[in-house]
Amino acid sequence: MSTAAARGGTHTGRAPCTAATRAASGPGRPRDPQHDERIVDAVIGLIDAGERISVNAVVAASGVSRAALYRRWPSLAALIAAALDRGRAPIRPDTSGTIRETFLALLFGDPEATRGRGYSDRRFRMRLMLVLENPELQRAYWDSHVQRRRAPMVEALRLGMERGELRADLDPEACIDLINGVFYYQVVVRGADLREADTLARCRAAFDTAWRGMAAEG
Repeated sequence: MSTAAARGGTHTGRAPCTAATRAASGPGRPRDPQHDERIVDAVIGLIDAGERISVNAVVAASGVSRAALYRRWPSLAALIAAALDRGRAPIRPDTSGTIRETFLALLFGDPEATRGRGYSDRRFRMRLMLVLENPELQRAYWDSHVQRRRAPMVEALRLGMERGELRADLDPEACIDLINGVFYYQVVVRGADLREADTLARCRAAFDTAWRGMAAEG
């Protein structure tokens, strides 16, 4: 899915589509949601098999046309980003207690409930590998998924600031980077398993240290 094709820069040899021709031909073919699933399933299959992901490979595996891909995703990176997020659970912080309790539940509660029951540890590691080797994919994944998933956590911190539980001068975005970075360091640098007790203990100790600096005095 080249940049030129995604921007409509390829020449098809057909006459340009004007408002008059669109009106004469009537509405376009309705989008088939099953195509979306088949396309994403094909990308996930290629990822899990460790194969190179290209438009031709996705078309062959899904049986969906190139035109169908172009109608749904502006670039191959955007499509892969969508596939990488398949199975991830939405983050819904419970702020009925303290904000510290909110984050303890999110970070150290049921990992499958937070990450998603269809989102395996292998898929998580494959995502890290793919985005680290492809800056375009990394930006696409950040723009379309990471920012959306972290937004409820940022809002929870802002609520803690409003309640007086957290310092009023905090930068919530920086705080989320700090907290999440603890977990990514374990996987990327230490090669640890986030399900193991000693790994979770290190993460909990780091979280407690960060929270002491974030908490309001008194």
